[in-house]
Amino acid sequence: MAVPPARHSDLRSIAGEALSLAGAGRALLLQIAHPAIGRGVAEHSDFASRLMDRFHATMTFVYASVYGSPEAFDRVRRQVDRAHRPVRASRSGDLPAYNAFAPELQLWVSSTLYATMIELNERVYGPLADASREQVYQDFQRLGLNLQLRQEAWPSDVAGFQKYWDEMLPQLVVTSTTRALAEQILRPNGMPVVLRGVLPASRLVTTGLLPACVREQFGLPWDPAVERRFERRMSWAAAVYPRLPAALRHRPRDMYLRRLERRS
Repeated sequence: MAVPPARHSDLRSIAGEALSLAGAGRALLLQIAHPAIGRGVAEHSDFASRLMDRFHATMTFVYASVYGSPEAFDRVRRQVDRAHRPVRASRSGDLPAYNAFAPELQLWVSSTLYATMIELNERVYGPLADASREQVYQDFQRLGLNLQLRQEAWPSDVAGFQKYWDEMLPQLVVTSTTRALAEQILRPNGMPVVLRGVLPASRLVTTGLLPACVREQFGLPWDPAVERRFERRMSWAAAVYPRLPAALRHRPRDMYLRRLERRS
């Protein structure tokens, strides 16, 4: 077996790993658990038939912001802006208002991507040193800043972000509508045949990575036996994934960047 690569300590290294894709389900469920975002997604997205389209759009945005040229990212940003423009509605009874350009909603979406990426990286590669963690956080802010978020919308440092995160979790509310959305995310239709075999493992990882308070609201199965399976899966990933060839670990990133180049 190849010698494992050095522990990641910067955003470009962490974001380029295919490992981050394993957290897509967790990030999505955290996003739709926000009442306003959940309503907006329910009224403007079709997870049942377009889950992969949303996934590709998100990954294109992430990779373009970290690795793409300014010109390539500007094209991606304009596409995201066009998609977001009609996503808005006023409050209706108990249903909250939403606007895809609202800074507080964009901050939560970006925060779920950041928190999930760090969670997976540290489970597989080990904890980041304090200085590295701070630098990764500061660099990650560009993912939000290049949309409509201004720098002051983000907590100023890692400690501030953790406080924000801890305060947000109790505000998440899962409804019957968002449970239905979660079912579409966890058991999607129209998945490529090559990916269908990994869905049970994906559901296990998604469930295990969720904060307990959110997992319980979604009604996802969790008991000591399921937890042991999840921990075994994570231990296996920590033992095997870092030893995979770099070309394989970075293949999704490279594929998306090649697509960006072709569009140029």
